[in-house]
Amino acid sequence: MTEHQPRLIASDLDGTLLDPEGEVSVRTRRALDRATALEIDIVLVTGRPPRWVRDLPAATGAHSIVVCANGALLYDVDEHVVIDHAPLASPLAVELVEHLRQDAPDCVFACEMTFQFGRDTAYPTRYNTPETLIGDVCEMVAAAETTKLIVRDDAIGHDELVRIVAAIVGDRAEVTHSGYGIVEISAKGADKGRGLRVACERHGIELADTIAFGDMPNDLPMLRIAGHSVAVANAHADVLAIVDEVTLSNADDGVAVVLERLLGT
Repeated sequence: MTEHQPRLIASDLDGTLLDPEGEVSVRTRRALDRATALEIDIVLVTGRPPRWVRDLPAATGAHSIVVCANGALLYDVDEHVVIDHAPLASPLAVELVEHLRQDAPDCVFACEMTFQFGRDTAYPTRYNTPETLIGDVCEMVAAAETTKLIVRDDAIGHDELVRIVAAIVGDRAEVTHSGYGIVEISAKGADKGRGLRVACERHGIELADTIAFGDMPNDLPMLRIAGHSVAVANAHADVLAIVDEVTLSNADDGVAVVLERLLGT
């Protein structure tokens, strides 16, 4: 267990920094404000797309540049611009959709394309907006750069879906998941580890001087390269197995507990 004060704090959001209601607790915000007072950079690293993070830097005191889409892009909330993007090549995205539809006939797709969300007509979601593209995702990814593909198949178990997707994708792209019954596909090398590296380069900070917090398999690449890695107690078993430290759950302000120890209260 390290007592080394970090120069950069990188944290996942849902299930980690945010409480079970998706909020920043008073205790967590106090710990993050302490980090800011000590001139420690705070970077949010999430699977969320840009449209789902616009209020979070203000709510957390984090830097305005957020690592989104599992590291596939960096989004500047203040300027509302993407400053770094590693999209999935359109021909590969089309091939993967077609192949998966053959091997898992009941699967349906959604896609993130920077600021745009699209989905198959049959893809179930609560997050439709007037801007949502609805139709055939295969046509969408053929026509535009794809930040990530999202695969869902309610006819089979989640672990089986992960296995099928990983077998088809192979080493051509990144396959990960963060719960919610979906599997996500991004460009090869586009993961949260990449996002943390790019953020560190922009801040002029060595990876050894970082601490990272996470809870799900999509956090693994970031946790593996951080100077110190921490899982919340509610984390996935694969995450608990590789981290340097396990803290309390996100319901019990686990991130704040570690920061209070390292930074003082």
